[in-house]
Amino acid sequence: MKTLFLIRHAKSSQEFGVDDFDRPLNDRGKRDAPAMGKRIRDREIRIETFVSSPAKRASQTAGLFAGKYGFAEEAIRYVPALYLAAPAALRKVIEEIDDQYSSAAIFAHNPGLTDLANELTNIRIDNMPTCSIYAVSVQTERWADFMAAEKQYLFFDYPKKIAD
Repeated sequence: MKTLFLIRHAKSSQEFGVDDFDRPLNDRGKRDAPAMGKRIRDREIRIETFVSSPAKRASQTAGLFAGKYGFAEEAIRYVPALYLAAPAALRKVIEEIDDQYSSAAIFAHNPGLTDLANELTNIRIDNMPTCSIYAVSVQTERWADFMAAEKQYLFFDYPKKIAD
């Protein structure tokens, strides 16, 4: 079985003169990312590999999640194609995850993440807010087969969601 966690970067700053790629997390983002990482870790959800857009806001979010799992930031794989990726680019990155991992978190951006999440199951969302997590699983041994396999919706969580 393979489990995928699509994670939108946490809230970033809107600083004048800072290139979009280099925008860091703002104070809320710096609070939300570790809180969401802890929230899913406390649910005993396993993430074996972290794959991130190299944009500063995504890489900082991935680093804060990885820290909650005891992973070094150096263990995060940065994929330039994830920066502002459309669903097709996201699908390609998913299909290239090493099959040794049964669970993976992809840290990227909207609107691509919301669009991909809506392709995966019949559960529709209007928008993936910052630092949200959309999780699905499939019965397959290979990530290359992930997109073609029937997916099971697991959950959709985000910082302002009231606990179930």
